Amino acid sequence: MPSHGSLTKAGRVRELTPKIEPKPKKNKPPRIRNRLKYTIRVLQASAQQGRRRRRF
Repeated sequence: MPSHGSLTKAGRVRELTPKIEPKPKKNKPPRIRNRLKYTIRVLQASAQQGRRRRRF
């Protein structure tokens, strides 16, 4: 089988590429995000059960 490039250069391309720092993440992880949504939707709604909620 023909090879794609010589074995003497194996792994050198990655070493030659410049290191780029990752961008900071904007969103919180799904577990934390879902917990916050739950507290807003369920717990605060049950605390305001007598009041009428306004929808926008």
